[in-house]
Amino acid sequence: MAIEAKFYEPASEPLICGEKMYEMVAALYPICRSITGEGLRATLNKIGDYIPLHLSEVATGTEVFDWEIPKEWNIRDAFVKNPRGEKIIDFKKSNLHVLNYSIPIHEKMSLEARRPKDTKPDVWRASVEAKMSS
Repeated sequence: MAIEAKFYEPASEPLICGEKMYEMVAALYPICRSITGEGLRATLNKIGDYIPLHLSEVATGTEVFDWEIPKEWNIRDAFVKNPRGEKIIDFKKSNLHVLNYSIPIHEKMSLEARRPKDTKPDVWRASVEAKMSS
């Protein structure tokens, strides 16, 4: 996607400018976006409410310099449940709970099987147990 933007002089009233900036950030923050996909389109459309943009789409697989446009990545939901069935990691509460381009899995696993290999077990376990009990 190529983006063209015109920038304007700041508002004469700094408070109004600050309120508009906060409004824009508040609208953009919850959007889950990556370098491709619906989240990127939603983000650019929202930015287009504030500044004029001309958007062009580039097909997956197109070579751009030394890079290739990847497949789109879109997500609807993701979560991890504790043994009581409570969601302790929930994409719908924070899109930061999922790393972009993650692949879906549907399986049950023990806490030890899920523990990162490069983390001290007692520190990681205390962190997870605190989340599970809250």
